[in-house]
Amino acid sequence: MMVKIRLRRMGKSGRPSYRVVVADAHSPRDGKFVDIIGYYDPIPNPAIINIDLEKAKDWIRKGAQPTDTVKRLLIQAGLDLNNLNG
Repeated sequence: MMVKIRLRRMGKSGRPSYRVVVADAHSPRDGKFVDIIGYYDPIPNPAIINIDLEKAKDWIRKGAQPTDTVKRLLIQAGLDLNNLNG
């Protein structure tokens, strides 16, 4: 099973917020997921990014692939994707 770290849309029409989830790559965007590792609210200035970096590191070490958007959010949250050893 290939897993991805991606955004799951929440909120309401015109006021999106997102959960950062680990999900099977074949599941729909708002479908089943394995784990919630954080949330992202793009509306306030600056945007609110709250991600459990330890969970994210653990899932990436296990082989989960972050999407491009999530990769950008992880870097903004302070995760060094090039140095995930130990």
